[in-house]
Amino acid sequence: MDTSGKQAEAMALLAEAERKVKNSQGSSKIEEACEIYARAANMFKMAKNWSAAGNAFCQAAQLHLQLQSKHDAATCFVDAGNAFKKADPQEAINCLMRAIEIYTDMGRFTIAAKHHISIAEIYETELVDVEKAIAHYEQSADYYKGEESNSSANKCLLKVAGYAAQLEQYQKAIDIYEQVGTSAMDSPLLKYSAKDYFFKAALCHFCIDMLNAKLAVQKYEELFPAFSDSRECKLIKKLLEAHEEQNVDSYTESVKEYDSISRLDQWLTTMLLRIKKTIQGDEEDLR
Repeated sequence: MDTSGKQAEAMALLAEAERKVKNSQGSSKIEEACEIYARAANMFKMAKNWSAAGNAFCQAAQLHLQLQSKHDAATCFVDAGNAFKKADPQEAINCLMRAIEIYTDMGRFTIAAKHHISIAEIYETELVDVEKAIAHYEQSADYYKGEESNSSANKCLLKVAGYAAQLEQYQKAIDIYEQVGTSAMDSPLLKYSAKDYFFKAALCHFCIDMLNAKLAVQKYEELFPAFSDSRECKLIKKLLEAHEEQNVDSYTESVKEYDSISRLDQWLTTMLLRIKKTIQGDEEDLR
């Protein structure tokens, strides 16, 4: 595709939009300028000039605000954010935050929640700031809960729990896994996943203290009898036993056996290694 041609067309449209704004007597000229800025932004997208596209969408958004067209302004800020994602992640976040302000002001909390997730994902992948990703997932979960979208809220909370555990904020992770696990076990559709949440909560307990984990497993078995028969529960019990005996080989063997049937993901591997280190640490103390 001829990107330089598209770039030139976009620049011409920008100049035209600016002229309309300068000579605007009433709102009709401003409305026309909004449309032209949006067309320019789309031309810049075709030319793969993402920053220029983002800026043109922002110009359109500002004019929509001038015209009191809040919804159109928010849409343009989202379009700007999506363009900036490819060039300037921080600017993408700024644009999405502007859109969120407008949506919350209009009481559109479900849409605001969706954009908080987009921001959280930018912090996860582009800017690698886990603390900020957690904050945006929490905000999103709050908005979803307020709108009674509990399954969407839980998805966000599970992200928070996963990161909290990685940051060694185990109690925060436990509270979320227990809460989501308890609501899942009452649902015929989600019942199967409850065991995974209780398993993760038990591992977080284990990272704090072995006795904690033992009591937690008993509690989960009483709460959700199906947990007792799960491979996850059997693994936790074997690991507790190995820890009590300070037997690293037995611990490793149990993990290997589990992994041969259900592959361990990165999170589980991290947690299981942390627990394993406490056995080896104790061993070193005994020498």
